[in-house]
Amino acid sequence: MTQLHFVAVGGTMRAYSSTERALRKALAIAEERGARTTLLAGADIDFPSYAPENPDRPDAARHYVDILRSADAVIIGSPGYHGAISGFVKNALDYVEDMSRDERCYFDGLPVGCVATAAGWQAAVATLQQLRVITHALRGWPTPLGIAINTIGGEGDPIENAPIPDQLGMMVDQLFSFCRRPAL
Repeated sequence: MTQLHFVAVGGTMRAYSSTERALRKALAIAEERGARTTLLAGADIDFPSYAPENPDRPDAARHYVDILRSADAVIIGSPGYHGAISGFVKNALDYVEDMSRDERCYFDGLPVGCVATAAGWQAAVATLQQLRVITHALRGWPTPLGIAINTIGGEGDPIENAPIPDQLGMMVDQLFSFCRRPAL
């Protein structure tokens, strides 16, 4: 079997934001289990507002879409801004529209893990729900386990403290399991 390629998309423009750290942790787990990984965060997804009527794309956006085309599994991570997915991550996901005429349209048939971070449970859970809905709209298959991370209220780093690493590991295992199922 060829090496699976897991691609994570999300974060903020702040380097090593909690969302980016959660994505990095998930990708590290995927690497330990044998996947090749790519992180697309921060400057990697800082594109002009998506305009479907304008076919001109920055080189970075074309590169981003090409990497997504090579993915066997995707992990999407967003901070919860006022109870919703960030505009920054949503804009990056809007560029997936450039895959609408591909043989594999959007994320059709791909397993997609969803990770939401926020300063409180309400925003984390609401953001996770939105990521799952967007995954469905992009024809992806959200993993049964989605990860909502409350970044305040506990001791230490919530990305490194139990139960988050174990939950990220379970989500990554679900991505691998889906990738290894025979095609219908």
